[in-house]
Amino acid sequence: MHSDLIGKIEKAKRYAQEPDRVSLLELKANFHGGNHDHELVLRDGHWHCTCETAHRWGTCAHVLALQQILEPMLSQTARQVDGPEVLEATA
Repeated sequence: MHSDLIGKIEKAKRYAQEPDRVSLLELKANFHGGNHDHELVLRDGHWHCTCETAHRWGTCAHVLALQQILEPMLSQTARQVDGPEVLEATA
């Protein structure tokens, strides 16, 4: 293997240990829920999920799980829970 490629692989390994280097601007993902698959989208710092709970309350377990997984790479806005009803219910 070429030494310059080896250097790039080593650099990638170091970067992978520092997820705060990455800022996700947009994301589209499929989430395999307990009953159905759902599509999640992060756009302009706001989450959208195709599940009924997100439609009704502004957030859901799928969004909350991805927020936890991706937390170091999310903007402050994308880290917040949308939906004032959810915030009141957990207070």
